[in-house]
Amino acid sequence: MELLLLPFRWIYRALVWFANSPRTLITSYLLMIVVAGVIYGEVENRSPADAVWWAVVTASTVGYGDISPTSWAGRTLAALLISTMVLLVIPLITAHFASRLIVDDDAFEHEEQEQLKADVRRMRALLEELAARQGIDLPPLPPTRPVTGPGSEAPPWERSARAGRRRPRR
Repeated sequence: MELLLLPFRWIYRALVWFANSPRTLITSYLLMIVVAGVIYGEVENRSPADAVWWAVVTASTVGYGDISPTSWAGRTLAALLISTMVLLVIPLITAHFASRLIVDDDAFEHEEQEQLKADVRRMRALLEELAARQGIDLPPLPPTRPVTGPGSEAPPWERSARAGRRRPRR
């Protein structure tokens, strides 16, 4: 079974690498435009400038209609270019730049969270010791819910869907 899943893991890793590299994303976009333009120019007997213009207009799904494929090979190329750009490349570029814009700088890092938890435990121990010296009964602690965030001791199947590793600050 592991052997059957291996190609899918490679594809997944390649997509993750591809999606997390802005240079790769932009380079692939430009490369696809140029390659599609060259192929289109050969298949439809168009000038290089017209072919690249067609590729840009088609990849962006604007489709002005000034240049359109007439052969089946050209139409197939257009379908592949549109599908690849609309379903993969453009969403990955958009998601990458959106993820860079939406960063919570106020979020605690893992080490900060662990330090806060240790401080709270220390304060609770001091409070219990002080209450015992004074003869004060502390109210019972509310029932604890398992921690399900990153770095918690909860098993993976009990962790929340949002649990994950944060990127290090730069």
